[in-house]
Amino acid sequence: MSSTPPAVRRKTPAKPQFTKTILVLEAVLVFFATLVAYGLAVGDPSRPWSTTAVWWVGGGLSVVLILLSGMVSRPGGYALGWVAQGLVLAGGFVVPMMFVVGGVFVVLWVVALRLGGRIDRERAEYDAAHPGAVGP
Repeated sequence: MSSTPPAVRRKTPAKPQFTKTILVLEAVLVFFATLVAYGLAVGDPSRPWSTTAVWWVGGGLSVVLILLSGMVSRPGGYALGWVAQGLVLAGGFVVPMMFVVGGVFVVLWVVALRLGGRIDRERAEYDAAHPGAVGP
């Protein structure tokens, strides 16, 4: 029998994991907001946007958010995530409730960045203090 404890498998970094989740959830939110904007455009023809424009902008933003979720761990990924947060908030000019819901997602984005960063720092400190405890 060996007296050394088995090595713990290295964990996935928390910050990219949290921010990817926020962006994917936000893509779903934008899709549903697009449905609302489409309904508003169909129900009131005097609206300044067409149903085609609603689908191009809303669907495009949903796709961009999904693509960004895969890019957050690359250089500039978090900055692009901030730009996406601004675009989601700007959706409030079409669907006013998006100011509130987009604001909630901005708060979640900040929490994901700060909490994920803190978890990753604490994991790195633990790994440095216990060099043989974490495997590849």
